[in-house]
Amino acid sequence: MSLNSMLYLCILTKIIKMRIMAFDYGTKRIGVAVTDPLQIIATALTTIHPNESIEFIKTYLQSEAVEKFVVGSPLQMDGSPSQSAQHVKGFMRSLKKNFPDIPVVTIDERFTSKMASATIAQSGLRKAKKHQKSLVDQISAVIILQSYMESSYLH
Repeated sequence: MSLNSMLYLCILTKIIKMRIMAFDYGTKRIGVAVTDPLQIIATALTTIHPNESIEFIKTYLQSEAVEKFVVGSPLQMDGSPSQSAQHVKGFMRSLKKNFPDIPVVTIDERFTSKMASATIAQSGLRKAKKHQKSLVDQISAVIILQSYMESSYLH
């Protein structure tokens, strides 16, 4: 292989990236966010019920390539796992079992719901309470994804 061919291949692998998908896991709803294929922008995708999560992801993967899952890790103020951590671990086991070729990483999700609620309040949106909870979960997933992207760019 020539030097030009190797250089082209290196550039091509840097250009052709896949999405990263993030989850704000809750026992009632899971907020889902994804990056664009170049992994520059994090966008809210949807909110799903935990029982529908694996089927939703399977369907999504039929049309989009995802290279990594990022799951918000619920921690207490002292850094120890919160009460909901066991549910998140179960969700992560399910991801690893159903999608063994896609790495699953965690990131601290402390304050994401408060940050999401503040973002919604600042935006001036006035929606029904049920829709508001769904929106908080989606924005929390975006914040989780953005935090992961920022931390991975630093390393």
